Amino acid sequence: MYTNSASDGDGGGDVRKHESLEMSKELGHTASLQSSPPTTTDTSNKQQLVKIEQLPDRGSWSSKMDFILSVVGLAIGLGNVWRFPYLCYKNGGGAFILPYIITLFLAGIPMFFMELALGQMLTIGGLGVFKIAPIFKGIGYAAAVMSCWMNVYYIVILAWAVFYFFMSMRADVPWRTCNNWWNTVNCVSQYERKNLHCWDKIINGTTQKVCSVSALNITSLELTDPVKEFWERRALQISHGIEEIGNIRWELAGTLLLVWILCYFCIWKGVKWTGKVVYFTALFPYVLLTILLVRGITLPGALEGIKFYIIPNFSKLTNSEVWIDAVTQIFFSYGLGLGTLVALGSYNKFTNNVYKDALIVCTVNSSTSMFAGFVIFSVIGFMAHEQQRPVADVAASGPGLAFLVYPSAVLQLPGSPMWSCLFFFMLLLIGLDSQFCTMEGFITAIIDEWPQLLRKRKEIFIAIVCALSYLVGLTCITQGGMYIFQILDSYAVSGFCLLWLIFFECVSISWCYGVDRFYDGIKDMIGYYPTVWWKFCWCVTTPAICLGVFFFNIVQWTPIKYLDYSYPWWAHAFGWFTALSSMLYIPLYMFWLWKRTPGELSEKIRALVRIDEDVTRLREKMLREAYVKEIEFNSL
Repeated sequence: MYTNSASDGDGGGDVRKHESLEMSKELGHTASLQSSPPTTTDTSNKQQLVKIEQLPDRGSWSSKMDFILSVVGLAIGLGNVWRFPYLCYKNGGGAFILPYIITLFLAGIPMFFMELALGQMLTIGGLGVFKIAPIFKGIGYAAAVMSCWMNVYYIVILAWAVFYFFMSMRADVPWRTCNNWWNTVNCVSQYERKNLHCWDKIINGTTQKVCSVSALNITSLELTDPVKEFWERRALQISHGIEEIGNIRWELAGTLLLVWILCYFCIWKGVKWTGKVVYFTALFPYVLLTILLVRGITLPGALEGIKFYIIPNFSKLTNSEVWIDAVTQIFFSYGLGLGTLVALGSYNKFTNNVYKDALIVCTVNSSTSMFAGFVIFSVIGFMAHEQQRPVADVAASGPGLAFLVYPSAVLQLPGSPMWSCLFFFMLLLIGLDSQFCTMEGFITAIIDEWPQLLRKRKEIFIAIVCALSYLVGLTCITQGGMYIFQILDSYAVSGFCLLWLIFFECVSISWCYGVDRFYDGIKDMIGYYPTVWWKFCWCVTTPAICLGVFFFNIVQWTPIKYLDYSYPWWAHAFGWFTALSSMLYIPLYMFWLWKRTPGELSEKIRALVRIDEDVTRLREKMLREAYVKEIEFNSL
């Protein structure tokens, strides 16, 4: 039935309709036996085939480029800009590239390829694909839950970026001076501290530096700067702890609502519409990054920052934490384990060369991370030069880089508001396509599970999901919202949750369904067998890396802190609840399905763990089941 052509041209929707028609012709007789009496006539059979063609349309990519850019948009997110460069500096500069590349080829690219191929192979979202190994369907539910947590917390960063973007649209940025209503008496700019009158003084038996600020004597440890105070006292208006949730920050509630509206209209019409949106959200950030790089490398001190980024320190490679950082960075930055890649791949035509696509996107993703490092560290080097401080004291990652380091650096640039607007607009675009593609993965998984109920009401369903996610996300933009944000970041979407999901996903395909049959399915799609290397990775290295790093994270686990604040026990308990809300789905679903399935041990294994069908017969079976469901739904 399937050709060996690996054509990469356009017209995915027409090809999909053709494939559906061919499958319908093949299944007509079998389907009629399941839904009609044995005396079915040719006329009734044709009517049933028409009903197959009337199944709600899933949609498909309009062109090859739509798909490529959507996957690029998903994979290239905030982690490429604010985490990868810092990890390079922290873990030996250029030496970190070695564990990064090794991990990339042993686990990152293999899983990226597997997820895209799995979705394209079965033409269904993250829940339906586990018909390939039914007992592992809990992975799909776990990924859906984790996607929910991800959708709630990740978009908060974009709301902060939009707030900074709007605050930058004025004659000067508001975090330049200490003369604002939110500033304290301890506020002194980093660039003005060299002009303070300071002296050493013995306090409680230790020598400390004391400075005269506004007729007050303040120790250097008590000094703050306008950038930090704008972030904590103006943007967040942060409370003293998670016990003090405080009021909703209505300005942030407005920017959060704006980002959710943008997200909704990026996906509401399906992948044909999304495929057009990503032409802007995936490509324009490269224009902004290039502009920022050109400006950055022309600044004094930029070379020192870049040296810190790229000069290798191979002694760091003996530290196990370096390798752990490489694994977690790759899994998060490549969008693995959440079912999103499966969903995006499922909208491809069956004969698309997904192997080539995976290699292209992985190359673009990692290259972007390295490119962004030059952008960030050229600015950090300039900032260290202006403050007369070592680069090591200035380097930061995460929100600290986006909302403290870079805003501080633009203070010394002519036209500070313009550079600030460009940076935060870039953050918005980089994060937005990752957000709405993750949303698309969740929506696809749910709608494909209940297509008769939801596919015709997709726009309403997406609106409900966005509205509920917005309401839950309001907890993260209260005055105590940063503490909740940190809990979700460290537990609900943590590295050990992701490793848990990816381990079982890899094992379900390579060991349970069988890597040889999966390779046969790939050959049906692209016309040839990929190199045997990916078999080795799927069967050995990827599961081993996931399992090893998972247990290392558990053993090395320490309670999280926000700066010097220690969370109460009940906050950690809530954190573990959010983590287990996804992780426990896998073993609990296995236990439930095994108990409710009748038969002997060997029969259960053949039905639940290692099914008999190859990819061709499995696709036929899935279409037949969809047809029967449609008949049952229409008969209600």
